[in-house]
Amino acid sequence: MLAYIWAEDEKRHIGYQGRLPWRLPADLAYFKEKTLNHPIIMGRKTFESFKGFLPRRHHIVLTSSKDFEEKYNFDERLTVVHSIPELRKLFSSREELLFVIGGASLFGELLDDVDFLYVTKINALFKADTSMPKIDCDKFELITKIDGIRDQKNLYDHRFEVYQRRRH
Repeated sequence: MLAYIWAEDEKRHIGYQGRLPWRLPADLAYFKEKTLNHPIIMGRKTFESFKGFLPRRHHIVLTSSKDFEEKYNFDERLTVVHSIPELRKLFSSREELLFVIGGASLFGELLDDVDFLYVTKINALFKADTSMPKIDCDKFELITKIDGIRDQKNLYDHRFEVYQRRRH
């Protein structure tokens, strides 16, 4: 099964210059809680935005870069795929939940494949250069909605929502 996990502001912004446009520790904790011990799927630029590997998660990276593949060829923490069909073959043969974590183009490419949406909605606007692709909400049902706690470390109102694809 495939899930998306991301945070967005009021205008569906998700990034600025390769980074998150906000600081929201509660969202980072939520991301960690949900993705721990699950494979995470991302594009090369998303992977390179991290300081290193995220612990206890197998990384699946979509890239056309042969240099990238050579660099990580023998690292068991990472699998390199070169195309969307190759990626689909990989996740369709697995029973476990796999999380797509970015970037925006990868989210756009896999819209017809995703089963669950884990989204942190931040009630604020931020300077951004990347937005989440439009998702047809009629195809999904809200199954969980939890208000986040605003405090000295989490300065913005936010909520955690989980959607499941409707089966017809």
